[in-house]
Amino acid sequence: MKVTEKIPVGAWAEKSVEVKKEMTVKWFHEHMPEVYGTPMMIYLMEVVAADAIQEYLPDGWVSVGVVVNVKHLAATPVGFTVTARAEVLEVGENTIKFSVEAHDGKEKIGEGIHVRAPVALDRFMKRVEAKSTIGHQPSVVSHKTDS
Repeated sequence: MKVTEKIPVGAWAEKSVEVKKEMTVKWFHEHMPEVYGTPMMIYLMEVVAADAIQEYLPDGWVSVGVVVNVKHLAATPVGFTVTARAEVLEVGENTIKFSVEAHDGKEKIGEGIHVRAPVALDRFMKRVEAKSTIGHQPSVVSHKTDS
């Protein structure tokens, strides 16, 4: 039995959040506008996609995001409610492809494709824990160039 066999094409979920200051680009970068951040929109789309299929996965299984191809179409101010929707387009042996979109009550603010992969949570976490016991943290180098 393949883990994705119970997931129907057309399964969907929807979730709404009120945009708070902590969800804006300005919260992280003071010189930027106080509008709903693209990473927050994508996160909401991923959560909704996971919600759309969770009930069809076996006990002890979750899904993880593996592909995000999303356009952020319009800015949304603080106080607006953003609603994201994800719908299953294709079910493969190891992945599920979704159509995702987000609206802010005035207009569509984002759309795209998202792909998730089911994983057995215990096996997945064992791999993560093994990786963290290696003790190696890659260096992050940041530099600024003058133009």
